[in-house]
Amino acid sequence: MTKKKFKQVFRIVLFSGTAISMFYVPWILVWAWILPLPDTVQEQLDEAIGHGFDGMIVYVDEAGKAPAFYTAGWDDRDNQIPARPDALFKIASISKLYVAVSVAKLAHAQRLSLDETLADYFPELVGRIEHADQITLRMMVQHRSGVPNFTNNPAFWENEQENGKRALDFALDLPASFEPGEGYEYSNTNYLLLREIIEQVVGYGHFQYIKEEILEPLGLKHTYGSLKEVNIDDVMSGYYVGIDADFKTNENGMLATAEDVGRFLRALNDGSVFDEGEQDIYSSIYEYEHGGLVPGYQSLAEYHKDIDTVVVQFVNTTDFEGYEWNLSEIVINRIVKILRKKKRSA
Repeated sequence: MTKKKFKQVFRIVLFSGTAISMFYVPWILVWAWILPLPDTVQEQLDEAIGHGFDGMIVYVDEAGKAPAFYTAGWDDRDNQIPARPDALFKIASISKLYVAVSVAKLAHAQRLSLDETLADYFPELVGRIEHADQITLRMMVQHRSGVPNFTNNPAFWENEQENGKRALDFALDLPASFEPGEGYEYSNTNYLLLREIIEQVVGYGHFQYIKEEILEPLGLKHTYGSLKEVNIDDVMSGYYVGIDADFKTNENGMLATAEDVGRFLRALNDGSVFDEGEQDIYSSIYEYEHGGLVPGYQSLAEYHKDIDTVVVQFVNTTDFEGYEWNLSEIVINRIVKILRKKKRSA
């Protein structure tokens, strides 16, 4: 598959992969599901590489234990560099958790109101985004705004890297997906706009606010806003099935180590990322775990209350059909089963 063809079809993975797989489940997914459960997390990672992943990083934080790091496969396939536990990874939509925390903090400080509308911040969008004067910030955080998702626009993928610089243009002048507050549709446009609203409120870049209010208080020193802030050699390579290119140099927003994501997720779930009163607001607007997907990079960050455990899984392989995403979900589910089994037998 050429890069040009890739740009035309990758968008389908983000929104249709699971639906496609419902009609045709490849044998590898069935096999990955029914195989006997390994005894260790490392064995599960090695097995997953055998299913076709190029490289993996897994971070496990079980309460009362030192965090554990697992790797398998390649950090850089072309140069045969093994996966590294401290590699930076493009966390994609996991970044929405950081944005939602920021909104909760600003709402608690009464620097913004969740009941303010999109039009209050962007009056110029009235007539360009349907119902802009009725869509509240709360609806945007919760994906209940009806604002079209710019990554659903086929034209966006004709030159994703260049079009990403003006992503909002690909959501303008389109019909709303539903009346504000009357449905749910995951929309990257919501969070694009929320990041810009944060910048209006604080008067500087949204990632700088995240750094000051979230990362620094938690001591997270390996989370960054873009590729411009890092040494490219520290970034894990990213691969797309059927394409030889390494997607490492594509700009896709926030990067972090698995440990930094895991420590953030622990703080999110135990409440230590919040000051008094902020968590109540957050709990009313967003979730406590997330996944992320961009070309060459898929990630899952989960907290399992029953075993008080955080699991972060990075996989540097994606595909057109979405099977790699489904396989990733199977693998992390099996990792959690292994951890539960060990917990019961301890």
